[in-house]
Amino acid sequence: MQNRLPHLHQRWNEGCTNIGQLHREAKALGSRGSYATVYAYLAPFRGTAAPPAVPGPPKVRHITSWIRRRPGNLDAGEQLTLKQVRAACPHLDALRGHAGEFAKMLTGRHGERPGAWISAVRAGDLPHLHSFASGLERDHAAVLAGLTLPCSSGAVEGKVGKIKFLKRLMFGRASYDLLRKMALLN
Repeated sequence: MQNRLPHLHQRWNEGCTNIGQLHREAKALGSRGSYATVYAYLAPFRGTAAPPAVPGPPKVRHITSWIRRRPGNLDAGEQLTLKQVRAACPHLDALRGHAGEFAKMLTGRHGERPGAWISAVRAGDLPHLHSFASGLERDHAAVLAGLTLPCSSGAVEGKVGKIKFLKRLMFGRASYDLLRKMALLN
């Protein structure tokens, strides 16, 4: 219902105070809220005008998507919202910087940078990144190989993932022979 609030406020201020009608309009716009939800939301506005609707915060999955992507690949609205979120939360601002540096290290195959990146993460106040950095230190040889060597096991891992997906998809329905044929044909 959160994304339908501006419509409810506008219609209320236009003089439509029939909650049943407003509920039907919200449903038509895709809201999943019940009549009771709309009633409870609009009840404080009885006899007065509705204040401007306050937009809800962006979803966590959108914020993580914006942090992971290159700044040039975000549209203007996403950039503005991410800037506001980063201004409100300094931890996200630091996370964005670390994630960007890690992405540059991965895409540029800079095997000499993990030590400096890990030191920068350890100097910050992001405990979840500390555990990630500890994992990188534990598997230092594999990380170094992944960042310097031109070959990888990505293609093999992709095929294994696809076979596992097919196995889960066909669970209890088919024999090994059919699974083998599906894996070979896909």
